[in-house]
Amino acid sequence: MELSVGTILEGKVKSITNFGAFISLPENKTGMVHISEVANAYVSDIRQHLTEGQDVKVMVIGTEGGKINLSIKRLEPKPQRDNAGKGSYAPRREGAPRRESSAPRQNQNAGRPVQPAAPKTADQLFEEKLKAFMTESDSKLSSIRAYSENRSRPRRR
Repeated sequence: MELSVGTILEGKVKSITNFGAFISLPENKTGMVHISEVANAYVSDIRQHLTEGQDVKVMVIGTEGGKINLSIKRLEPKPQRDNAGKGSYAPRREGAPRRESSAPRQNQNAGRPVQPAAPKTADQLFEEKLKAFMTESDSKLSSIRAYSENRSRPRRR
């Protein structure tokens, strides 16, 4: 049986690691599901989603150098997202403060009528993303420059 990208197979979880799970496939083949391909939501502990010996349905997403890359999440329906993108996973930026309280924030404008914001155009969204990228890039470059300047100075004795 030739495995090609897009093939759907039944397998059994053989072993679990911190980065993924190895799946026993037909004809004594083994493939791996990376932790990012287990579920449509963020997975911090793969053991909360899979157990050894569990039967799973997987899709072949790649075959490189004899290795078989598999996905479970690509067989699941994609979660519904509203237009604002709320509920989606957005990692905390480096250096950004953590929000300590899980209590909802108080709305300072409670009781006042809220006017909906005008929808942003594609150009405005692109400009915002570009500005954020440039800011983050400048920050990283300046820290790299500072580090390399400190390393290149001769030490005093």
